[in-house]
Amino acid sequence: MSNWYLQNGKESDVVLSSRIRIARNLKKYPFPSVYRKEDAKMISDEIENVTPSLGYGLKFLKLKDIDDVTKMSLVEKHIISPDFALSKNEYAGLLINEEENICFMINEEDHIRMQVFATGLELDNLLKLAIEIDEKLENFVVYAYSEKYGFLTSCPTNVGTGLRASVMVHLPGLSMTGNIQKVLDVVNNFGMNIRGIYGEGSKSQGDIYQISNNQSLGITEEETIQKIKKITEKVIEQERMARKVLGKNTIDLEDMVYRAYGLISNARKISSNECRNLLSQIKLGTDLGIIKELDDSKVNKLNLYTMPANLQKYVGKPLNGYERDIKRAEVIKQIIG
Repeated sequence: MSNWYLQNGKESDVVLSSRIRIARNLKKYPFPSVYRKEDAKMISDEIENVTPSLGYGLKFLKLKDIDDVTKMSLVEKHIISPDFALSKNEYAGLLINEEENICFMINEEDHIRMQVFATGLELDNLLKLAIEIDEKLENFVVYAYSEKYGFLTSCPTNVGTGLRASVMVHLPGLSMTGNIQKVLDVVNNFGMNIRGIYGEGSKSQGDIYQISNNQSLGITEEETIQKIKKITEKVIEQERMARKVLGKNTIDLEDMVYRAYGLISNARKISSNECRNLLSQIKLGTDLGIIKELDDSKVNKLNLYTMPANLQKYVGKPLNGYERDIKRAEVIKQIIG
């Protein structure tokens, strides 16, 4: 079975992926910001011991045993956070399954951060899965919980349900028509965050943005999901309208996407950043049916295997920056076929 990030889902012309993350802490230990090494070890051991009972094909891995390229490849797939990949906590760990659509980060900002992923707009099903996993884990551990506030977390913004839902959206039409800032402002005014590709503090690359809730107290999980879906549906509508506007000037649009396609398929070396921007235009051209030479599955592969760490995983050896730029051009030709 291919991994979720290489598949296509609902509304995948605009929505690349959906994620639900649940933050939990164990009642008997201090929070990570103040705990001692021994606490971190006991938390890690406790979770490792219950892993076989959880099912879902989850395996427990110690972060310190994972090589840097593999860690960065998980960051590029948005499966772990950049901060977690750099963690110096020797008891940081991962619970992850073969398809990589379920991943727990252990001893990150909270004791446990459970995450579930899917391609396209898939928040309802992900919520069901997240709640099922959460309830299963609760049979084996005792969470830090307050009758008044709900689940207790290291950061006050996660208190309550501890739930953060997010969708990754591709918005080239809004960028090209100059309407992106207006849409970003509207989303932020609705009590949502819209950020760059790696969440807080990061910039957008290749016209990709992440929309997520910024409130988890006094609102149920279902309400959070409905709110994000509503906002995302509006963003999808605006993006598709922008694409229609661009489509009115057919020659300009076709010229732009075919230039991007020509450049990417003939380059002898290409940097990661240039590649991201060209692939944004190529995905737009493929989704609008202009570029007939590619399909969604190839575009997904191009997006994944041209990123620095995943490129090295794909070719099976470490490469320096210059070697990566050359190899990236070769891998593009292989995938395009």
